[in-house]
Amino acid sequence: MTNTIYLDNGATTQIAPEVLKAMKPYLTKKFGNPNSIHLFGREPAKAIEMVRKRILEKLGAKRGILVFTGCGSESNNLAIKGVAFANRNKGKHIITSKIEHSCVLESCKWLEKQGFEITYLDVNKEGIVDVGALKKAIRKDTILVSVMHVNNEIGTIQPICEIGKICREKGIYFHTDACQSFTKVPLNVDKYFLDLVTISAHKIHGPKGVAALYIQNNVKIEPWVHGGGQEDGLRGGTQNIPGIIGFGAAVDVIKPEDIKKMTEIRNKTIKEILKIKGSHLNGSLTQRACNNINVRFDKIEGESLLMHLDNLGIAVSTGSACASKSLEPSHVLRALGLSPEQTHGSLRITISKYTTNKEIDYFLSVLPKFIEKLRNISPLK
Repeated sequence: MTNTIYLDNGATTQIAPEVLKAMKPYLTKKFGNPNSIHLFGREPAKAIEMVRKRILEKLGAKRGILVFTGCGSESNNLAIKGVAFANRNKGKHIITSKIEHSCVLESCKWLEKQGFEITYLDVNKEGIVDVGALKKAIRKDTILVSVMHVNNEIGTIQPICEIGKICREKGIYFHTDACQSFTKVPLNVDKYFLDLVTISAHKIHGPKGVAALYIQNNVKIEPWVHGGGQEDGLRGGTQNIPGIIGFGAAVDVIKPEDIKKMTEIRNKTIKEILKIKGSHLNGSLTQRACNNINVRFDKIEGESLLMHLDNLGIAVSTGSACASKSLEPSHVLRALGLSPEQTHGSLRITISKYTTNKEIDYFLSVLPKFIEKLRNISPLK
């Protein structure tokens, strides 16, 4: 097989043809600045509002606003820092988990330097937050809980509805990073008691450089990027019109039949990989996103395995794309209780609606050979 095979959809996805088609007019003829009052500005401004309405519908939001940003990291920064500073007169305590995306953890570490107190919750061996432990961690001065919906490395689905209900009862804002779950896992802001939700276009076959933050009406939040008052005054700067249009088209790309297909391919891949001696699944077998497979192999390095696969044109990863150049053990896998050696023997395979059984079969046919080869030369005996 000579064609390349892309199995790193947790890092980014290819733009769907229908998304590209929707974007093209706004890269050429409909190029106006949406903040201009003339005809060239009114047309894209109207298009933005139509997309905003469509995404809010997709989120099941009957109220609240949607703020367009440049990426998921920016949305998470706005949610966490914006809420923290707007509500610091009420308290300076925030709760999150040890397996959050680095942008959330780094935001929390920065807030600690500003005088805030952060509680970092442990997870169990499958990477799931203990709701009881979260409830016990809540204090009178707790102002925000931020727990991601689906983990970007191990695909674990968190019990955000239970967490949201607790937060709502306690009068605490609840934020979830849903970049990996949006359109692939059921998500409804009203039913799940969500106050703030981060979503991103390039994880769902939309363009890079555009994301959004959903904010409930009653949330008190400070803007983090100041400018000309765009996005309800919460994110200054001229909007990325083609990106936003593409985002709007992307929310309808993944259909129920695609989720069914991805789930079947995921299950097949996990089953076949676990037949390999010394292989283990990282994360939950049941509470897992339809597109995620994260496995580890005894006595080999995931980086070496990745390079062997890359030489054949097969793209996978050893963890989050944001930390892929780091030699440090994955903080997510370490939180599961794995040793540094075990984390370095891990591989993340993430599929999409475009992944075929033929591609997976080829991947599964070459994987055992590389594992055997690497074990034979490994100093880890």
